[in-house]
Amino acid sequence: MPPQDALRSCALFKGFTETGLQILAGIAVERTYPRGTPLFVENMLAESLFIIADGRVGITVRNGADELPLGELQRGDSLGELALVQQGQRLCSAMALTPVTAVELRSVDFQRLMTQKPQACLKLLMAIVSQFGARLQANREAFKALLPRP
Repeated sequence: MPPQDALRSCALFKGFTETGLQILAGIAVERTYPRGTPLFVENMLAESLFIIADGRVGITVRNGADELPLGELQRGDSLGELALVQQGQRLCSAMALTPVTAVELRSVDFQRLMTQKPQACLKLLMAIVSQFGARLQANREAFKALLPRP
């Protein structure tokens, strides 16, 4: 699947014009991962956003010696969005459960593009923030449990 089609299939890019998709597809790189291969590992430097073009990806987090499953992602889903927003470490691991084709948007390329095509980049950043807010809202009770009690 061409990178532009993978972007089009992802909710983060809903509302993007074809021109906007073309701009971001210009820095996108298609990657393939055999079954059992990590896309990234918890605590490694977060450098890229991924959009799954084909296959299934399992998300896990370490708890001592155990790997706890958090969920499964598939075609059209995105992961690693915060890598475009801030530097930091991966909060979880992502493993190919089947052969996976993903489109990668590297932070370094995105930052460079930001100076050339700020409107497309800002639109993607706003979509990431909006998605993050929706996820927080959907998990409101779990989030409240993490807050310190007065």
